[in-house]
Amino acid sequence: MFRTPASRLLSSFSRPLLPTSLLRPQLSRNHLPNLGRNHRSYSRCSPLLNDEKDEFVSLNQNTPFTLCFLRHGQSTWNRDNRFIGWTDTPLTADGVLEARVAGQILYKSGLMFDEVHTSLLRRSIRTTNLVLMETRQEYIQVYKSWRLNERHYGQLVGQNKKEVVEEWGPEKVKSWRRSWDDPPPPMENDHPYYPGKDMRYRNMLEKIPEAESLKDTRARTTKFWDETVVPSLKEGKTILIVGHENNLRSMIMRLENIDPKDVINLSLPRAVPLAYKLDANLKPIPRPDGKLDEATGFLNGVWLGGDGAVKKVLERDHKQVYDTSIKENLEMGGKWNTWRNWMEFAIGETDPNQSANSAHSEEDDQINDETRGRGKEY
Repeated sequence: MFRTPASRLLSSFSRPLLPTSLLRPQLSRNHLPNLGRNHRSYSRCSPLLNDEKDEFVSLNQNTPFTLCFLRHGQSTWNRDNRFIGWTDTPLTADGVLEARVAGQILYKSGLMFDEVHTSLLRRSIRTTNLVLMETRQEYIQVYKSWRLNERHYGQLVGQNKKEVVEEWGPEKVKSWRRSWDDPPPPMENDHPYYPGKDMRYRNMLEKIPEAESLKDTRARTTKFWDETVVPSLKEGKTILIVGHENNLRSMIMRLENIDPKDVINLSLPRAVPLAYKLDANLKPIPRPDGKLDEATGFLNGVWLGGDGAVKKVLERDHKQVYDTSIKENLEMGGKWNTWRNWMEFAIGETDPNQSANSAHSEEDDQINDETRGRGKEY
């Protein structure tokens, strides 16, 4: 099938948002630079293992990375610029593309995983499934936990972010969204998006928060990290965590030892893998250049999509929420359509059957809400 040349698709960008290597499907998996292909002396088995146990042999033999974080692809409420929290919004067609591109980035890097962890929310679960399809690793174990759900945005859930900025001001909204210990106003049980109406939480109603700060979110992800992630890493496994911006921020904050007063300036893009090399004490090993990432200025991890790409996405995301002079939805139209065409060029058009199985239409979601328990009290 004829495809528009990449040069035409990229003409509206001064620089591509992803490495141009992703526009060449014929490239080998080992094309990406600085991934440590000649690292055979690097041990894939932790020195902390009990000598009496059989050593675990990781599937990841081509890179030195041991941990990767990935935020889900675009959901309907990301597109509409609404506060989401625990609301179970599906991926959009663009979100499916974002997840597939993330999978292709991982596949071309040579990074392979032994297990995956994700939340109970379908935007994250479907991103996981699509990534594993692209990496040819559908066979590995996927674990789901409510502790990896997005932070609960309380009474803000469902509201348009820019309208909330216009009402409360950018500083207050940024504090609610990004600060350490300033939770949004609490959600009442009669709120239309109260999670207690969802059957997946029927056995943990007492654990559903009314609202969460990043500090609250870190409390639940810390338990997950200590009880689930640490034992697997010590066993020598390579782990992928697919989650949401704030639950990932809480874990990265701990991993990188970011000060609570500075974490307000840490944001994460959708669907760009962030890979870490960890030492025997599970501390980040510095990047090859010895510098922190250029996109956020906080991280020793490596953005497999490139620092420049991440920086551009984060700048767009900031304008989408806080710049009230911009009336256009930056998630739709204009350059975003060019970006979507570019992603399709990189990985091919989405198979209709795959789309149907990976991201239901909003009409289907409305029809099936009742069968999922929405609107029913438990």
